[in-house]
Amino acid sequence: QVQMVESGGGSVQTGGSLRLSCTASGLTFDDYSMAWFRQAPGKEREAVSCISWSNLRTKYVDSVKGRFTISRDNAKNTMWLQMDSLKPEDTAMYFCAAERVAAGCFLRENGYQYWGQGTQVTVSS
Repeated sequence: QVQMVESGGGSVQTGGSLRLSCTASGLTFDDYSMAWFRQAPGKEREAVSCISWSNLRTKYVDSVKGRFTISRDNAKNTMWLQMDSLKPEDTAMYFCAAERVAAGCFLRENGYQYWGQGTQVTVSS
């Protein structure tokens, strides 16, 4: 049984930092590209960042470029999202997801096979 568990969310003030973690079990982690999504109240879920299985390719939505950094360690079955210079508009539930692909990664929801339950990030002004 595949499990994806996020952690690291919390409440910070504008300009603060958080580091989210996602640990996966029940799958061959380095067969999967990984991604972070977020969903704010009343809004659709959006892709934030993704990383290929090889660590060679990363992508970011424009609104987080230069502030967020995605990384992974296949030996630890873990992915991270370092979030710096946080803004109130980053407030959302953050989810990790896994997609089995041969190469690259994709900033779209369709195709991701496994999802975590989410961790809340709240940024106050």
